[in-house]
Amino acid sequence: MQDLGSAPPPPSAAEAQALTLAKALSRAEGRRKRQALLLTLPLLAFLVAVFIVPIGALLMRAVENPEVARALPRTAQALAGWDRQSEPAPAAFAAVVADLSAMPDSADAGALARRLNSEVPGSRSLVMGAYRASQDALRDPALKAEDVRARLLEMDPRWAELPYWQAIAKNASRWTPDYLLAAVDLRREAEGGIERMPEDQRVFGRILLRTFQISVVVMLTCLLLGYPLAYWLSTLPARKANVLMILVLVPFWTSILVRVAAWIVLLQREGLINKALLGLHVVAEPLALLFNRTGVIIAMTHILLPFMILPLYSVMKSVPPTYVRAAVSLGSTPLAAFVRVYVPQTYAGIGAGALLVFILSIGYYVTPALLGGADDQMLSYYIAQYTNVDVNWGMAAALGALLLGSTLALYGVYRRFARAELSLG
Repeated sequence: MQDLGSAPPPPSAAEAQALTLAKALSRAEGRRKRQALLLTLPLLAFLVAVFIVPIGALLMRAVENPEVARALPRTAQALAGWDRQSEPAPAAFAAVVADLSAMPDSADAGALARRLNSEVPGSRSLVMGAYRASQDALRDPALKAEDVRARLLEMDPRWAELPYWQAIAKNASRWTPDYLLAAVDLRREAEGGIERMPEDQRVFGRILLRTFQISVVVMLTCLLLGYPLAYWLSTLPARKANVLMILVLVPFWTSILVRVAAWIVLLQREGLINKALLGLHVVAEPLALLFNRTGVIIAMTHILLPFMILPLYSVMKSVPPTYVRAAVSLGSTPLAAFVRVYVPQTYAGIGAGALLVFILSIGYYVTPALLGGADDQMLSYYIAQYTNVDVNWGMAAALGALLLGSTLALYGVYRRFARAELSLG
């Protein structure tokens, strides 16, 4: 009998060979994983540089409010304990003059004036006037706070009005929810509470609703046009289908500006479409197809139609045609067999194409700007307006964050329905 305290017997040659082979396979698998990681590092770096970092900067700029905090640090401290209902203490007036006199050039004062003017109209002239005075008449450091207050009020009596001081106090923090609140038609009160904007200032809710309405119409139009075409392509032999698919993909090879310019030529009152309709006696006078929502929807549908056809075609090619023939052989009519047997098997393509078209639609800017009217501009137009014209980066970033949040929410809803469909299947 083997002694229980003795060492275990050495492994046999076959066991040793198997162990060596397992270790070699493990090392080879590790090398493959490291090689795969190294191959994906350039793509990951590219995504971080051009996607993650810009989105992070966008979200940060949507809540950043640096103009007042950077330009008026002493004033922010002087207003820290202010009740915002009575006139600030004379020290606040002196702090404003000290902050303005410390600015290196007028560009900083201009940025401050623009930011406060977006809160209270008239702040631009008030701040710039005080800035010029702080460089000359109010620069004497021997002046007491009461004297500075008296001179400021003598120079511009509006310094006694509370809204200007409330705007400074409200924006004294470097981080603020004001831009995000304004993007959903809300605002902070002078005391710090949140309230709805006045009726005549609630614009972004209507703009977002208009953006969704146009996107839904474009999505449904693409679905109505793309589904029959994708089905027809899926029933053709591969050679013919590939040739016709090239025609579907032609819009991908043409600039959006070129296509929009072509639609301007086609849709104008003297364009080819109106001439054809008049020549066929379909209409008695030219239709208004340009600079309205009709032209926007037509052009966006033309541009986005391939994004609907391709997902539908890829799904339809995988659906066996024998299913419909079997349903017909069992007594179903061809239309009922198509609707009840074939269409449910293409729901994945419908969902993917609809989501893709809708997400691309809500971010459109060039096509509505060139083909639409004043009431047809989508949210991206106002993002460009705040970026290029008003130079209000915070508001532009907030609207961009609203657009991004809407897109992610839609994608989340789609994923939830997709998972529910897979679980039921």
